Amino acid sequence: MSAIGQESSTLHFPALEPPHRYLFGPGPSMVHPRVYEALAKPIVGHLDPYFIQVMADVQQLLKTTFGTNEGATLVISGTGSAGMEAAVANFVEPASTLAVFANGYFSDRLTEMARRNGSNVVRFEKPWGDTFTDYEVREFISREKPNVVAYVHAETSTGALQPGQAICAAAHDAGALVIADCVTSLGGVPVEFDQTGIDIAYSCTQKGLSCPPGLSPMALSPGAMDWLRPRSTPSRSWYLDLKLIHDYSTVSHRYHHTAPISMFYALREALLVIAEEGIENRWERHRRCHKSFVKGIEAMGLRMHVPEEHRIATLNTVRVPEGVDEAKVRKRLLDGPGIEIAGGFGPLAGKVFRIGVMGPLATEDNVQFFLKEFKKALSA
Repeated sequence: MSAIGQESSTLHFPALEPPHRYLFGPGPSMVHPRVYEALAKPIVGHLDPYFIQVMADVQQLLKTTFGTNEGATLVISGTGSAGMEAAVANFVEPASTLAVFANGYFSDRLTEMARRNGSNVVRFEKPWGDTFTDYEVREFISREKPNVVAYVHAETSTGALQPGQAICAAAHDAGALVIADCVTSLGGVPVEFDQTGIDIAYSCTQKGLSCPPGLSPMALSPGAMDWLRPRSTPSRSWYLDLKLIHDYSTVSHRYHHTAPISMFYALREALLVIAEEGIENRWERHRRCHKSFVKGIEAMGLRMHVPEEHRIATLNTVRVPEGVDEAKVRKRLLDGPGIEIAGGFGPLAGKVFRIGVMGPLATEDNVQFFLKEFKKALSA
């Protein structure tokens, strides 16, 4: 037997058979069967006219999902953190001032990226789970006079939803651009990009869009594009240079990088599923399921971490009852019915369960199924 044959005979890897899970965590969410089917389609080249049309379809469908008519939409080949870094690298110049509304893990990540980019970062800090009032927003921005303002619309680490209208209005009055982290909101709760006044928004595919992870959709306002086009100093990140990516995906289609073809197929199908349901109907479905979820949680005598008016409809943070080991509850759910949820981290480690009800799982039957199993796991 040849050396190659001998080597091959020692490899005994089983076929892929992932366990069946109910993904009730903060992401990834369950994937629609049509999206799995799209992933199996034959690929073409990343400069093929067919793929160029797929990119155009995705950009058009994203306009409705983000809530923009005038803004430009594009997709970063990378996860939501790549979208975050693209926003920072392209719009936060070295020695400029970035004002961050800091109330959770992902505002801290924004801060770290900006500091590595050489920016002067000023932070308005609140406990994890709190939000900022209109008065606080205006006072902070008028005092600091930043070049760019950043906030997290839906904070995955806390379950808190931060309204953006006052932030955008105050920032624009100060001549600043606004970056909004919409990773956990896009596709599940209203982003309303134009109405809110956001300049740069980024998201991901694996939460509210119910698609596998791997891409980061973005939206850019006309003001952001007007700022970006004449920028003379290049972005410190070549791969995430939005001028180059926009040119490749929208204008000349000149080669920039080898885009993940299958993931674009998947995103296109996921956005079509949303379009067919209707974005407003999708928001309403998630709102109904959220209310049903909270009603069931409170019936068990449990408390939510975030006040009602600032909760994210797709991501619930439930306070861990006194004397309960949240890791054991999560393990029992995973080992038994195959339900995945997440715990807290940072200041909320051991204090909250993070439970997503989004995409295909956002139905009344699925909510009741989860509540029944969750109650059993807590009792055990």
